[in-house]
Amino acid sequence: MLIGCPKEIKPQEFRVGMTPAAVMEATRAGHQVIIETEAGSGAGFPDDDYRAMGAEIVGTAEEVFARAEMIVKVKEPQAVERKRLREGQVLFTYLHLAPDRAQTEDLIASGCTAIAYETVTDAAGGLPLLAPMSEVAGRLAPQVGAWTLQKANGGRGVLMGGVPGVAPAKVVVIGGGVVGTHAARIAAGMGADVTVLDRSLPRLRYLDDVFGRQFKNGFASAEKTARHVADADMVIGAVLIPGAAAPKLVSRAQLSEMKPGAAIVDVAIDQGGCFETSRATTHQDPIYEVDGIMHYCVANMPGAVARTSTQALGNATLPFLMALANKGWRLACSENEHLLNGLNVHAGKLTYEAVGKALDLPAINPREALRI
Repeated sequence: MLIGCPKEIKPQEFRVGMTPAAVMEATRAGHQVIIETEAGSGAGFPDDDYRAMGAEIVGTAEEVFARAEMIVKVKEPQAVERKRLREGQVLFTYLHLAPDRAQTEDLIASGCTAIAYETVTDAAGGLPLLAPMSEVAGRLAPQVGAWTLQKANGGRGVLMGGVPGVAPAKVVVIGGGVVGTHAARIAAGMGADVTVLDRSLPRLRYLDDVFGRQFKNGFASAEKTARHVADADMVIGAVLIPGAAAPKLVSRAQLSEMKPGAAIVDVAIDQGGCFETSRATTHQDPIYEVDGIMHYCVANMPGAVARTSTQALGNATLPFLMALANKGWRLACSENEHLLNGLNVHAGKLTYEAVGKALDLPAINPREALRI
C-alpha cells in the first residue's frame, strides 16, 4: 500500500501522523511511504530521519493526497484537505465529527473511507487511540489552568499550591476518566486542593482505592456540581461520550456564581465542550473572558508538546495502521470489531450512530458498510 502523511495545517498544530519509527515498520513490511517535506519538523523529526527509514519526501500536500491510498494524519482534515480526498481513499486520523457538520458533510461527499482514532475501541471497553492524547491533555490542563489564573492573564492571581499561611487553589475536575484522573494527579502534585466529580460509583471507588488522599472525589449530581463550581478557583472539564457531542454541564447562569477571575479549562472542546460558554480557541490566542470568568478552550491541547504527543500517539496507532496497510481496510475491519468501531464514513454513508444523532443525519451500521 502507498501510505501518505501530509503536514498538519491546523493553526499551531505541530504533531505529525507518522514517526520515523512507524515509517520503518511500514517500509520493512513492503509498503511505500510518502511524507510531505517538513511534516515532522514541529515534532523534532527532520526530513532526513524519514529518508533514513525508507520514506520518499515530496514537496506538497497535493502530491501526498493525489498519490496515497491511505492518508495518515493527526487532526481532522481542514476544508482545503477535504477537497483533496477521493472515492476509495482511506483516511486515518482524529475526526471528532459530532460537533462539526461541515466536515461530516464534506467527508460523506468525498466518497472516502474515514476511520476515526477517537472511536476505535479495545477489549476492555477503552479508547486506545484517544487515551494517549487524553493523558497528555489531562496532564497539561492544570499547567495551562495555572497560567490562566495568573493576574496578568486575567485570572484571580491565585497560586496553585499556595504558600505557608495561604490556602492553595481549589480545583474541581468534572469527569473521572483518563483526562480527569491525570488532571487531578498533576493538580494535586502542584499542591492544589482537588476534587474530582463523576457519576460512576465504580469509578469513584477506583479513584478512592488507587489515589486515596491525593485528591477528593464526589458524585456529580447537579446540585453538588453547581456548589463545587461556585467555590472553585479552577474548573477542568474532562467528560467524554465516545463519538458524541459533550454534554453541557455548566450553564452560563452558573458563571455568575463563580469567583471573578476563576479559570475554566475545557478539555472536551474537541467534542463541542462541556461548558455552555465554551468555544474553540488556538494556542496562539488561547484565552477569552465571559462574565468575568477566564476560559481556556484550545482544541488541540496536546499540540503544545508535539514531540511527546507524536511519540505517544504513534505508539498507539501503529498496530492499527499496519493492519490497515497489510490487509486493506475492509479485511482489517471485518477481522477486528474494535477497528470497525472506528469507521465513521464510507462511500458516501455515515457509519457512526452517535454522530448521526448529534447532527440529525442518517447513519448505517458499519457492518453494512463492509458490503458496500
